[in-house]
Amino acid sequence: MKFSNYRISNLILSQLDIMKFKKPTDIQFKAIPYILKGEDVMAVAQTGTGKTAAFVIPILQRLINNDVNRSSTSCLVMVPTRELCLQITDVFKEIGKNTNIKTVGIYGGVEQETQIKQLKNKADIVVTTPGRMFDLNAQGYINLKKIGILVLDESDVMLSLGFKKDIEDVLKHLPKKRQTLFFSATINKKIKSLAYQVVRNAIRIQFSPKNPVSKNVFHSVLYIDMDDKRFFLENLINQYPDVSIMVFVRTKVRADRVKNAMERVGINVGVIHSGITQKERFLILSDFRNSTQKILVTTDVTARGIDLPSVQYVVNYDLPENPENYVHRCGRTGRGRNKGMAISFCSNPEKEFLLNIESYTGESIHEYELDHRDYKIILKESNDVNSNWKKLIDDFSKENNSGNNW
Repeated sequence: MKFSNYRISNLILSQLDIMKFKKPTDIQFKAIPYILKGEDVMAVAQTGTGKTAAFVIPILQRLINNDVNRSSTSCLVMVPTRELCLQITDVFKEIGKNTNIKTVGIYGGVEQETQIKQLKNKADIVVTTPGRMFDLNAQGYINLKKIGILVLDESDVMLSLGFKKDIEDVLKHLPKKRQTLFFSATINKKIKSLAYQVVRNAIRIQFSPKNPVSKNVFHSVLYIDMDDKRFFLENLINQYPDVSIMVFVRTKVRADRVKNAMERVGINVGVIHSGITQKERFLILSDFRNSTQKILVTTDVTARGIDLPSVQYVVNYDLPENPENYVHRCGRTGRGRNKGMAISFCSNPEKEFLLNIESYTGESIHEYELDHRDYKIILKESNDVNSNWKKLIDDFSKENNSGNNW
């Protein structure tokens, strides 16, 4: 099956060809025909399977066909995070580059004047986070009364971030006759309950393998003392200087500490966490996408939804307490048909987290064996001047054992 087999305009097909979209992924193959027909769709598929293009392509085609009223904003896409908002906006713009369809991204954390100006120039598609969308709707800049298509993307994240009421509130402003597309990476009772509030007689599409982790990713674990993790990260980065690496930590304090530790040994890294301004976060992500920055240290704020196709390694510097977050972290690599590597640094206090992850995925993670000698070599080879005491103590011990007493 190829994209050309669908009833899709050459304006879209030519751009898909430029983007090297040769044939649809499983979720795209299943979802596109129903969305083109105007059906409500409830789709559940793991991260990295191409969910965004699964709704972007048919929505653009429906607007080209004038299947939806284009006298005002025709499509509203609600997402949980600003980064995801910007990313999906870019996908709409890129795939719809040859069309006259206008897409605007609306999110908080930045001045609203530019966004208002874009809305005044007419937007066919608005991709938005809930807070800024309600602000601009109250000011009269977004007309929700004629929305023909509603998309809720990463719905499980929206629930976890407390956006359920926001979703319920927006439904009050939308016309009852509309197409609703509900996309999520996971499914449970709460998510089902929300889905059935927004979709009507929906086509249900679900791809949920027993092991929710992508088969394109090789997983390994290395047992390391908590205080030694920075030396092993330094060693990994130095061994693979041209590789794009995402490093996940538990807290923003930990992220800053890792950044400082890497800078002490001459390694430049980007950092993203909730304490970084939105403008800085966009710039850092942009640098990482275009490989200007090879190393990104981050909390779980970027574990979901963000498409970073060039990531070759995911390092779980800290193992997550929630095993589901492990799946989403590792989903940043091995996306589409690409291969990826995920390596976890596990200290003694984190072994329980590791067992929970293996129980959740249903598979054991390959243990990377490192003997005591190699372990000590990695510590000694560090360029961190604060770690030189290790080498000095070992050297002093060797001299004493050889009988060279002063």
